[in-house]
Amino acid sequence: MEQVNYNFQDKIVLVTGGTSGIGLATTKLFARAGAQVVFTGRQEGKVNSALALIGETKHKPLFIPTDQGDNNAVVALFNKIRAEFGRLDIAVNNAAQESGIGKLLHEFNIDEYEVAVGANLRGVWLCMQQEIRQMLSQKPVGGAIVNVSSVNGLGGAPTGSIYSAVKAGVIALAKSAAQEVAGQHIRVNAIAPGAHRTPMLEKAFDIHSGGDERRLDQVKQMYLAAIPQQRFGAPDEAAHAIAWLCSDGASYVTGHTMIIDGGMSSMMR
Repeated sequence: MEQVNYNFQDKIVLVTGGTSGIGLATTKLFARAGAQVVFTGRQEGKVNSALALIGETKHKPLFIPTDQGDNNAVVALFNKIRAEFGRLDIAVNNAAQESGIGKLLHEFNIDEYEVAVGANLRGVWLCMQQEIRQMLSQKPVGGAIVNVSSVNGLGGAPTGSIYSAVKAGVIALAKSAAQEVAGQHIRVNAIAPGAHRTPMLEKAFDIHSGGDERRLDQVKQMYLAAIPQQRFGAPDEAAHAIAWLCSDGASYVTGHTMIIDGGMSSMMR
């Protein structure tokens, strides 16, 4: 997409799940805009390739391996951020898994439910707690938070009931927190991406196709048929929306859910 320039010089930015997909695109955008980015993930093997894609920046992004569903790991992450930088200006809660899809509602078992909630909802809540506490305690107070939800979280999806439910929860957390901390100069928003070409979307294709190569193309065409722009989104397109929500240009925007789906959900909203 056409280059859009932002200035986040020396801002301290956290991006969870920053080693691939929308998270990596967001890490790259903030780092190239002058920010010191802390990015997390569970697979350290992805770090070198992520840094190579980001390239040379004013501040080298700092990777901290974190399982965001683990409260102790989240506390340790924020202790490191405080010790290293002393503040947090922007947080993007992006880390998620493709768990909670691929079965009818009544076919999921309790373990699958717990994994989906832990990875996609509890982890966001745990991070938001720490982010808000930090932003309230620092001087000057304030900051910007963006939760990455999904168009599935705007309603529901067959064979995606649990994923849809937790992504709806991610939006509700953002809207609730936005009202609670608006008076303390903290803005909280969410984005609802549609079908962006990410490793998670590819995994979703595999799940829905049952690993059948012939069925895989049908699944992709089914997705495209539902998108008025008739193409998949690029991760950068979601990253730019996140950057704008965190910029001074969005200073009067809080409690908002920005839908980035090529028009996919426009018929229902």
